[in-house]
Amino acid sequence: MRLPVLTAATLLAVATATTAADAPRRKSGLWEITNAMGGMHPMTHTIQQCVDEKTDKLMDQTGQRESERHCSKNEIRREGGKVISDSVCKFDKTTATTHAEFSGDFGGNYRGDIRTSYNPPMHGMKDMQMSITAKWLGPCRPGQKPGEIVMPGGMKINPQDYQQRAR
Repeated sequence: MRLPVLTAATLLAVATATTAADAPRRKSGLWEITNAMGGMHPMTHTIQQCVDEKTDKLMDQTGQRESERHCSKNEIRREGGKVISDSVCKFDKTTATTHAEFSGDFGGNYRGDIRTSYNPPMHGMKDMQMSITAKWLGPCRPGQKPGEIVMPGGMKINPQDYQQRAR
């Protein structure tokens, strides 16, 4: 239960940060994305995602919908070379307050630093820190669908498939 809620909060922060009108767009192709979470239960995992303009736009729209559904505050702004996101979102009985800063050129790399506090603590966790580093690897692999994510261990998921099923 803890990981899906944390993942939802993190994905929401990432998705909503890229919806800013002047936010840079990721280059189409294969991206390697490493998430490193600190705190009580530190963990690091790396995924690979095939990105194209259509699936990134879909992620933006999904992030915006989820933000409207769960968040009382969702502010996104540019400060110099950074995209800054501040949000207050309710998941189950917990309010997650998040501050995220993203930088990079989004054509070859980007980095995100995300800090979230939970009130009341979620499963005993009061705060979470996560860093995201992403680098473009080149074209997607042959047969790989846009949006497809290869998880640690090789499992493949495509968020676009889940969204179509939800409709």
